[in-house]
Amino acid sequence: MSGTDREEDYRFLHSVLMEKKLHLLFKIHERLKSFEKRRPLPVQERAVSLASDMSQELMECCWRDEVKELVALISKPHFKSLLSVHDAVAQGDFEPTLPPMPDDVLEEDEDSVKIVSLVKTKEPLGATVKRDKSTGAIVVARIMRGGAADKSGLIHEGDELKEVNGVSLEQRKPKEIPCLLARSQTEVRFTIIPAFPKVEESPDIKKLFVQALFDYDPNEDPTVPCKEAAVAFKRGDILQVVNREDDTWWQACSLRSSDTHAGLIPSQRLHERRVALQRPRSLFKPRRVKPPVAVCEDVDYGAITGIHIAGLRQSFRLGRKNSRARDAAGSRRWSTGVNQPVPPATYREVIPQQRDPSDKERLVVLVGPDGVGVSELKKRLLISDPDRYGVTVPHTTREKSRQETEGVDYHFLSVHMFEEEILNDRFIEYGTYNGHYYGTSLDSVHRVLAKGKVCLLDVHPGKIHGLCTSEFQPYVVFVKPPRIEELRLTRRRAKFICGEEDKSSVRIFSEEDFQDMIDLAETIENQCAHMFDKVIVNGDIAVAFRELKADLERLKQEEIQWIPAEWAGSSSAAAAWRSCGHLGGWI
Repeated sequence: MSGTDREEDYRFLHSVLMEKKLHLLFKIHERLKSFEKRRPLPVQERAVSLASDMSQELMECCWRDEVKELVALISKPHFKSLLSVHDAVAQGDFEPTLPPMPDDVLEEDEDSVKIVSLVKTKEPLGATVKRDKSTGAIVVARIMRGGAADKSGLIHEGDELKEVNGVSLEQRKPKEIPCLLARSQTEVRFTIIPAFPKVEESPDIKKLFVQALFDYDPNEDPTVPCKEAAVAFKRGDILQVVNREDDTWWQACSLRSSDTHAGLIPSQRLHERRVALQRPRSLFKPRRVKPPVAVCEDVDYGAITGIHIAGLRQSFRLGRKNSRARDAAGSRRWSTGVNQPVPPATYREVIPQQRDPSDKERLVVLVGPDGVGVSELKKRLLISDPDRYGVTVPHTTREKSRQETEGVDYHFLSVHMFEEEILNDRFIEYGTYNGHYYGTSLDSVHRVLAKGKVCLLDVHPGKIHGLCTSEFQPYVVFVKPPRIEELRLTRRRAKFICGEEDKSSVRIFSEEDFQDMIDLAETIENQCAHMFDKVIVNGDIAVAFRELKADLERLKQEEIQWIPAEWAGSSSAAAAWRSCGHLGGWI
């Protein structure tokens, strides 16, 4: 190294050592080291008793204003709590001490009996108890995930409770235990005979999310083991299932609630049994006549709004009474499904999906019995925001009239081309009317989605399953009728086509029409409820429309959307669930 290089290094080192910030850091370091050596110790370890003694002496002295003020200050609860914390820190008393072993515990039982002491807080214990039918002992029935008992790791399912806070449970009933726990102020002490430890389930299975497909209120369920430990939920809520060991009661957390503690929910098997005992009456009696097809008011929506609504003119959807599908699955005559029993909808496994602004809009599928108002809801949505919503243009083999435009009113095809598209499975659904084909193609759906719009689709219930794919990710809305009393009020002036022979003949709804609509709605819900994302009761069309539009706006704004797990392939949670035999097409 040359002399010039050494001189430059010297200058650099000198400038660093002379830096003012470096000297300040050295001083801070020295102060910290000297403070560490001193290790400040508390002057008094029993400040609480000292304050009490001082207060007593002051009260015996002259009762001046200064003395009164000082005594009042020392007597305040906050000041007493501060002194109590001071004493706890000074004495190193940070953990609760376990009480000594009871004298009545025999030496040979010392290995099988343990004393568990838990500090009592506002947090629930998170455990339920029951009486063992074979031994008569009171045992821990369930430990709720996330509760105090679960976090402690000291109490387990199957443990036998001998005492609570020193009170023997030999002649006690399980319902008396909450009262014993309520008497304790600071801690709860259990004398327990441990059960054999269980093998913990795989952590992968714990991350299982399901969408509830029914409403549940534990206050209305007389069979729930403990109402306070149960979780209430609504249809559509997302639940994280954390324990499925019990055949009748699972443990889950509701993501809608801020409470992270797990609670009881009916298991899939339990809810299926309940539904089986309450089968809709439409499954046991044949429908008398086909439901009516509603006739819209004679209003020119294009003239009013300037919007031409393709796909809402008279089409094969208005000819359902004469339509005959070429394939059994696409038949317009909706089977009651008596010969094809479908398990009742309970829970559907879902996974979170991050919504990207560049993603295509989700397909919105509306379904419901004829006459319930599905077409009217679709029409109102389209008129309310034509830049956001769109409908498909149907295909037909009939001749184009003078006032019709290709690609606007219909896509006109030859019979040969239409049948070729049928063979290539390019139609979502199709049928015949007056000797001509009519249908809704997959290409027409893609055209609407390609424009960045939400495609509103009204399909036969039997066709929903074919649309439930990762390609379309449909949001399925079931529109159901209200009770028959409300139908009589809201549909008393509505008209419908009343016969196949005379298309110009219309009449108002009858009692049989109302009953048929309700029966068909029950059948559709019984067979397809596992695919519904939203259920809307259309008693008042204006109210139903506002509810539907608000729900679709909420869906648009959500960054995280929950989709069926099968749309994203087999996740580890889904694979683990299926290996346990708990997952079919839905759960």
